[in-house]
Amino acid sequence: MDSVAMNTNNLPQPATPSADDLARTLAARQQAQAATAQTQASSTVGSSASAHRTKPTRTRPAKRRRKGLRNGIIAGATAITLALGGTTAWALNRYVIDHVEVTSASSYEASQGNAQSTSLNTDTATTTSDTYTNGNTKISVKQVQNNGVTYYVADVQLSDATALRSAFANDQFGANITDLVSSIATDNNAVFAINGDYYGFRSTGIVIRNGTIYRDSGARQGLAIYKDGTMKVYDETQTNAQTLVNEGVWQTLSFGPALLQDGQVISGIDNLEIDTNFGNHSIQGKQPRTAIGIIDDNHFVFVVVDGRSRTSSGVTMSGLAEIMQSLGAKTAYNLDGGGSSEMWFNGQVVNNPSNGGERATSDIIYITKGA
Repeated sequence: MDSVAMNTNNLPQPATPSADDLARTLAARQQAQAATAQTQASSTVGSSASAHRTKPTRTRPAKRRRKGLRNGIIAGATAITLALGGTTAWALNRYVIDHVEVTSASSYEASQGNAQSTSLNTDTATTTSDTYTNGNTKISVKQVQNNGVTYYVADVQLSDATALRSAFANDQFGANITDLVSSIATDNNAVFAINGDYYGFRSTGIVIRNGTIYRDSGARQGLAIYKDGTMKVYDETQTNAQTLVNEGVWQTLSFGPALLQDGQVISGIDNLEIDTNFGNHSIQGKQPRTAIGIIDDNHFVFVVVDGRSRTSSGVTMSGLAEIMQSLGAKTAYNLDGGGSSEMWFNGQVVNNPSNGGERATSDIIYITKGA
């Protein structure tokens, strides 16, 4: 990938995990405890059975193994939840156990007339290690290193804004349904993807994906991407999902804060607090980050910043805004960050997630192969 020197922040100090990361760590610990309990119970029964017979070993596809393991963890967590009371049971139910509201998002979108409509033609597409071209759709990905910060830029030009799509983990909408960005991208034949807003971690916010309404509970400053290739920041509490769809909104993202308005860095964003399910918590400091911006109609820019490592300790919110501004974005918006920050291109994870590998998330923003 190309390396370009740019003016960003000075070398940052090591950052503490964000509130969202801490919440997800709690959920992960509960999953581990549930899995351990289930394994111990299974081994007690299994040791007796194995003395009588040995079953042949079968190799299953990786994705089935992962889903099977997760289903086992969920089953174990459910059993423990029934046995426990108070805060632990509440935390398992709220942050670990799946709560599916829509079992097939793709079918639901098709029933609303919002199935994939962008003309796809993989025969004319050209892909290299850092570019993708298909007609008027162009994607270029580069790495930037400066002042101890490493970040990745994807410049995306589309012939049709509806080629910018969203997908949910397991093609299901609801709480605690997660999968790896790479898996969701592969399942949806994507050529490019980033992590979304982790909608499943919250029960509020306006969620419109691929022109389809999934949630209408305005709570914060949201981002709206329109079918005509424009994008704007809006106040969720001053409108509703149906009005937005009627106005031509194709995607909404509900995380924030907004970084740029009319090309200018929004003041005060380093002191802003963001709501989570644990109340209001700071998103200050130098962290791994993900952002989306728009340069012109149908011309988007995506940035993922590595952090919490010796080679890149992340950026502040204003530092992220300055990066977006330097890339020519007029409007820019912060998405879920921390260990979730990930860019995926042509079958590969582009950046270095701070967890040492991919972290499961609830949704992605992506471009389909052939678009």
